[in-house]
Amino acid sequence: MSDALNDDRRKSAFVARWDLDKTYLRTEFDTFGDLVRTALEKPEEKRAVPGAAVLLRELGATGARIHILSGSPRQMRRRLEAKLRLDRVRWDELTLKPNLSNMMRLRFRALRDQLGYKLPALLRARVRDQQLSNGTGIVHESLAGDDAEADVFVYSLYADICEGEVSEKLLSRILSKGRVYSDDVESCLKSASELEHGPVVRRIFIHLDRQSSPSEFDQYGPRVVPFYNYLQAGFVLAEDGQIDASGVLRIAAEFVLRHRFDADALARSYLDLMRRSHVAGEILIPLETALAADDDLPARKDLAEMCDAIRGYVREPPKHVPRPAKRLDYVELSNKHRGGKNRRARSW
Repeated sequence: MSDALNDDRRKSAFVARWDLDKTYLRTEFDTFGDLVRTALEKPEEKRAVPGAAVLLRELGATGARIHILSGSPRQMRRRLEAKLRLDRVRWDELTLKPNLSNMMRLRFRALRDQLGYKLPALLRARVRDQQLSNGTGIVHESLAGDDAEADVFVYSLYADICEGEVSEKLLSRILSKGRVYSDDVESCLKSASELEHGPVVRRIFIHLDRQSSPSEFDQYGPRVVPFYNYLQAGFVLAEDGQIDASGVLRIAAEFVLRHRFDADALARSYLDLMRRSHVAGEILIPLETALAADDDLPARKDLAEMCDAIRGYVREPPKHVPRPAKRLDYVELSNKHRGGKNRRARSW
């Protein structure tokens, strides 16, 4: 679509909900020692995932609402905010986990559980964003998490609740099977009853921090985009009309200048998405137009070579037959993920 990145689509209401640990920050918390080191790190010592900051800056520049939803404890707010400021990332809302409160109330399951924390937070935030939209139409969203825990499950459940695909009775069963605490169940049901149903969630981005196979996420359907690097997330968002092509070029330039990507590596990031049917070649003309219009872009030679390689991929797109999405059994998934029992430890 030649007008995939037109102004009207970019100006539509949009919310980006982003996780922090292993999605934005390179965080280790597989052992108690990891937790201590993470808590004591100064803002300037925290390392962002390559490309994450520049992508969020590009989203922020479009006027998108940025909601950061993290499992990090509330006691880390000041340091996390300082890190985001160092990275020049603008955010509208930062939600952190009340771990100290959970401990004081002897809610030990809640320390690891994601369903009972993230789903109520997402639903409450959705209701607030509906109110902010003043009835101007659906506020579309993209969400980002990682492959270490239950993000794809929680985000997919949230998306289907927003679409009206999950009844109150089914939601109650899911939360019960997940052993979610009663006050969080009540919060979910209340917020779900106040939602304006529709196709709210456009994309669920899953950062493959643990190098999981993308095929592991096929059951969740094409809405879920597993990605290896943030240039890939940028390509998808650009073809969705949420950032412009010049923003993608700036992300690509960062990978060249700071992370030693060459033109072939940049282009192969796009080819990988084409092979998995997450992009359709619609970014090429906007990329070439943006590159020709900006003489000040760094790494221009690499960016031009990237466009040339993508042109070849678009001319002869890889053949791929996407697997049909299955109807998700959220009750069983809730049982699998309850209490964070499936939290994946890194294999050394």
